[in-house]
Amino acid sequence: MTTTSGIQLAHDIRQKLAELQSLCSGLDEETCSRAPAGRWSPKEILSHLWGPAESGHLPILQAFLDRDTPTIDIDPGNPYFSVERSRMTFAQLFTAVKNEYGGLARFAAGLSAEQLQRTARVPKIKESPLGEYPTLADMVSGLGEGHLQFHLDQMREIVAALSAQAGDASEQTNG
Repeated sequence: MTTTSGIQLAHDIRQKLAELQSLCSGLDEETCSRAPAGRWSPKEILSHLWGPAESGHLPILQAFLDRDTPTIDIDPGNPYFSVERSRMTFAQLFTAVKNEYGGLARFAAGLSAEQLQRTARVPKIKESPLGEYPTLADMVSGLGEGHLQFHLDQMREIVAALSAQAGDASEQTNG
């Protein structure tokens, strides 16, 4: 089985980040602060991608190197949308996400094949395609590609729904 290199993982992260930047570039602050019923706003999506306020995602990956088969606790459904983050602009949140994933890409680029094969126990993703004992390569790919892609798709859906709502409101006002 061929192992993905750290350099390839870093490239893939940077590519997904560029897609996110392209999607976010035309969004205005008002739209980004709204959310369809029962969904996250674009600002909440970015906050979630940024990760825990005190640490981001890098400590999760670093744990694979610091300990033999560490148990890692993650909170996959948490948007981490604190009062402080709610006061940030969409551009500021995007910059934080860009910095976070840029750091993950730099981390990945420096990993050896041996390091990429280290494993951890992550009980909360037991039922996911990664399983309960992912390799570091799987986890980097999961965060840097799968996670970003999922939220890119989510952002597209939310923006489309918000645009449709704005169009409906405009028609009601003009009608």
